[in-house]
Amino acid sequence: MPEGLYESVITPRLQKRLDATSGSRRIVDLDPTLAPEILGRHIGDAVRRHLESVNQEKRLEVVERFLDVLDSDGDDLAGGSVLQSIYPAGRTEPRRPSTPLSEGALLTNARDEPGLGNELALEMESADEVDLLCAFVKFTGVTVLAPQFELLTERGITPRVLTTTYMGATDRRALDVLVKDYGAQVKVRFEKASTRLHAKAWLFRRHSGFDTAYVGSSNLSRSALVDGLEWNVRLSSVVHAAQIAKFRTVFDSYWNMADFELYDPERDTEKLDRALEEAGGRKSNSVLVTLSGLEVRPFGHQQLMLDALATEREVFDHHRNLLVAATGTGKTVVAALDYRALSEQAGGKLPSLLFVAHRKEILVQAIRTYRAVLGDGSFGELFVGGERPRHWKHVFASVQSLDRDEHAPDEWDVLVIDEFHHAEAASYRRLLSRFDASEVLGLTATPERADGVDVRKLFDGRTAYELRLWDALEQDLLCPFHYYGISDNTDLRDVEWTAGQYSPGALSALYTGNDARTLLILKALREKVLDPSRMRALGFCVSVEHAQYMAEAFTARGLPSAAIVGTTDLDERRAVVERLKSGELRCVFTVDVFNEGVDIPSVDVVLMLRPTASSTIFIQQLGRGLRRSPGKAVLTVLDFVGQHRADFDLAGRFHAMTGLSRRRLESDLEVGFPSLPGASRIVLDEVSRDEVIRSIKEAVKANTKNALARDLRSLGAVPMLAEFLNETNRDLDDIYRADRSWTTIVSIATGKPEPEGQEKKLLKRLQRLRTVDDLDRIREYTRVSEGILAGQAFARDDVWASMLVDYLLPSQSTPDFTQTVAELAEYPRLFEELVQLMEASTRNIRHVPLPLDGDLADLPLRSHASYSREELLSALDWRGKDGRPQGSREGVAWSEAHQTDIFFINLHKDERVFSPSTMYRDVPVSPTLFDWESQSSTSQSSATGRRYLSQRESGTNVLLAVRNSPKDDVATAPFMLLGNADYVSHSGERPIQIRWELRRPMPADVLAQASVLGI
Repeated sequence: MPEGLYESVITPRLQKRLDATSGSRRIVDLDPTLAPEILGRHIGDAVRRHLESVNQEKRLEVVERFLDVLDSDGDDLAGGSVLQSIYPAGRTEPRRPSTPLSEGALLTNARDEPGLGNELALEMESADEVDLLCAFVKFTGVTVLAPQFELLTERGITPRVLTTTYMGATDRRALDVLVKDYGAQVKVRFEKASTRLHAKAWLFRRHSGFDTAYVGSSNLSRSALVDGLEWNVRLSSVVHAAQIAKFRTVFDSYWNMADFELYDPERDTEKLDRALEEAGGRKSNSVLVTLSGLEVRPFGHQQLMLDALATEREVFDHHRNLLVAATGTGKTVVAALDYRALSEQAGGKLPSLLFVAHRKEILVQAIRTYRAVLGDGSFGELFVGGERPRHWKHVFASVQSLDRDEHAPDEWDVLVIDEFHHAEAASYRRLLSRFDASEVLGLTATPERADGVDVRKLFDGRTAYELRLWDALEQDLLCPFHYYGISDNTDLRDVEWTAGQYSPGALSALYTGNDARTLLILKALREKVLDPSRMRALGFCVSVEHAQYMAEAFTARGLPSAAIVGTTDLDERRAVVERLKSGELRCVFTVDVFNEGVDIPSVDVVLMLRPTASSTIFIQQLGRGLRRSPGKAVLTVLDFVGQHRADFDLAGRFHAMTGLSRRRLESDLEVGFPSLPGASRIVLDEVSRDEVIRSIKEAVKANTKNALARDLRSLGAVPMLAEFLNETNRDLDDIYRADRSWTTIVSIATGKPEPEGQEKKLLKRLQRLRTVDDLDRIREYTRVSEGILAGQAFARDDVWASMLVDYLLPSQSTPDFTQTVAELAEYPRLFEELVQLMEASTRNIRHVPLPLDGDLADLPLRSHASYSREELLSALDWRGKDGRPQGSREGVAWSEAHQTDIFFINLHKDERVFSPSTMYRDVPVSPTLFDWESQSSTSQSSATGRRYLSQRESGTNVLLAVRNSPKDDVATAPFMLLGNADYVSHSGERPIQIRWELRRPMPADVLAQASVLGI
């Protein structure tokens, strides 16, 4: 065929004719490079046979004759057969699945319907790419499809297989055959604490666009493929385009996860055998080694901690930092990875290190971790018990040993203190006063000590990072919970209320001896717990008398129980805990004793028997049951909710459990919390749900502008905004709402007139500057604001002034920039508030902002900082001919001045509705790869399409800016600028699906928020 014929002649004419004939006959993605094999998908069988029978010269004549038919007025295609494929000479035409490629089906391996194994074999014959995701792979399953795998090999196609060591069910020989004999790429997730991958699915991609997928119950085994009672749904891109797109995206995301490791039979045989033996409950004969020989990489939640530490040091110059994360989340690994990063920054020189803990077991594990991370089996020395360092360079020491030794060096490069909540003990205080280090890192699961002391005060009240409950659950680090809010009919509205909480004495009198409430609690246990006679429960009570009463009541009703209170002897306390662990006791009732510092992983039921106003204490109590334990699938939480007074914050615990804003809480309550992390559930009875909703609404009432003004008056002299936030424990979202700004609140509190007219409109614009999160912008916006207050003139060439003014006045009254600044200067309260807002905005900074790459480096923009759309467009000089800034509601903008495309991406198009057709269009598949879909009118041959696809060759710039959803809790949400990106690959037409590669990996928290990953 003449070069370009398909693209310039056949495709548009065929497309036009088929569009007019039937929407179902639409031709998509006729890539000219594939034209010899895929001429069209809707040409009659006669044309196909004739094309195969004639020589090269005659084929053009045949095509022209067919195009004449397409251009005719009659509906010549009606009732005709369909050309399904064209193949080059010498290649056998593949057999076709029983179900047409354009249709879906449900396969159950029933009589008289196609068997799954046979259908998969037929699919493989015509597929151009094959992806398989399954929990385990059996050798018998591979042999069933061996002929098809051989055909794929002959055609140069490399299947991709994702599997796990789940239950030890995978056959190593199956993976060896796939890799060695059929050239497959196999990635294995080595299951450890839990198993979350149970998917069984195939995807068959075809250059023609007729992709198909199978999703169901079948792993790659003979029984699943041949005679098992298996159910599988067959999807087609013709009728299930959104689902196929989701499959592609999620599979590619899994493929790029560090958790899935590429399997090499020459290298990984021993590792796989050992993992399969352990996962299958078989004792491994392999010798475990300390060093794997592979680089230790952080999990997602650990990367968040490392990013936070980098932000504290590089942005704020803080070198005394605290990490708060639950036991089992790998804090020591983070400390070791952080030390490795510090070593790399020092040019490979290992800084001196003092790692301190209070138990030898912790120190031994820590030194092993550091050796593995550094790849150095001789790193570090112990200083504990009878062991003493020789070199005093990298020391892992007990606090007791250091306290007794006066000869240990006082100066260190890095000081790490594990279990930092012990730091208030006398020996820890001496340690902190004696030893000095350039970098101090504290690690703890519980910053709030049982004695009421918060160790965060040793870090100026700051926490570098705190692993939230919902993050830990999403990462599958903790046991999922099923929370039940149960109304206990107790009226608490008239109970004595002091210092923001119910009087413990009054509550104790109300609950102790309350047999009716006890019977309700026992009834709930029978209904919600599979077998209460086998549970291991903790019950949190309001007083010693209440705990003792509950223990006696449970014991009398056949559930042996005991009470532990503050005065319980230490030996007796240990004995009671052991009895609970062994199963001799069913429940231990306590008063605050188990809020922190006690680890009983086997606890599978938690009873909340007292109203807890503090969400912190509530989460601590919940956390006592969230440790994983063999045989423990879920933690059951029974929270007995009474009828509360108006100012009791019942909603706080739900925010702490879910991470949802109060706005989202109310809407999610109505539909049963559909998006909880992991396998957790929250279920409330009707009365409890009404109580929670009431509490949320009361909290909103407490956050009105008049309520804020009352709080401000209570402080006496009017403080700066940042000071007010600290004193009242509020944040910027409380200040900036549709009806107010800081100036509004100050005006009400001091009896001055509230802002009106243009001033009010301008102050309202500050809502969206409350999210500024980079020091450069904070400093420069402060400089500009103070300059305007001082009467300074500004010109357009001051890029920071330009960006700020363009944001404040998106529709400037005059193209004269200097005049516009003079008009804004008429509102001094605007800039006075801006100065205070910028000072308060430093609390927003969670990432390290960096300049953009290449010829965009001089722009006033930073990757990993958040901006309004107007700020981004202004910085890119996206203006009209008159110099005024232009508005844009489009998802893309082209800056001619900077030869830059910027894409504005909503990761979740509508957070209230799950829409499969939109949720998987624009998503990351790894920290550096991002799949993006152009506007629906963009074709590959259009000027815009060509610019996108030739980005690397032409040298234009592409910037990606993302946000979770169009709205946040206050106003239009900002975009995080991910930075420069480069073209990788594309597919499709109108719209075009393009994969971009970010030059800077996106922040771990943004990746977690944006990702479609479910494991």
